[in-house]
Amino acid sequence: MECLGVSSVQSLQALSALLSAQQEDDDDDDEDCKNLTACARLGPGHIGPPPKKDKEVSTAYVKKNSKDIWSEEEVAEGSQFDDLADPRPQPEYEIILKQSVGTEDLFLGLNGKDPSSMCCEAMLVKIKLPDTKATDVVLDVKEKFLDLRTLKYKLGLHLPHPIHSHGGKAQFFSERQELEVTLPLKRPMDFINMQ
Repeated sequence: MECLGVSSVQSLQALSALLSAQQEDDDDDDEDCKNLTACARLGPGHIGPPPKKDKEVSTAYVKKNSKDIWSEEEVAEGSQFDDLADPRPQPEYEIILKQSVGTEDLFLGLNGKDPSSMCCEAMLVKIKLPDTKATDVVLDVKEKFLDLRTLKYKLGLHLPHPIHSHGGKAQFFSERQELEVTLPLKRPMDFINMQ
């Protein structure tokens, strides 16, 4: 195993200087690093900013001068529907991302679409509801949360992507006893998602 050379010590010092904030005790470190054995003790923990003291409080957890217990950003959407005392089981469900493609996409690649989830336009949620009638289903869809209630089942589903809650459609298939909810995805406007 090779010993650390002068060039690797200098490289480590240069990297540490780039990634860490300037400290007041840099003069002491420079004197120590003149000695090659002192620089050999430097490791990955010496790269980057120095660790914070225990007395410092992170600004992310400091509340504003308010009587609020928490802010709206800290509460997940749909948490008001979580009822831990409700004994109804959660039905089986499947989430499928959909995109509409034509021959120009499939054979010629004109629209720049690929099979990734970034090119999908809609989300299909298939929910199996055995022994359920369509009239028993109560469905509420928010931007990031789907709430389904029946006499036998309940489903509070946090959606993996934001959706347009008013543009979706739901269809119940009695022969399969399955509910299909199609929800259009809310995507940022870019060269792929020009809707």
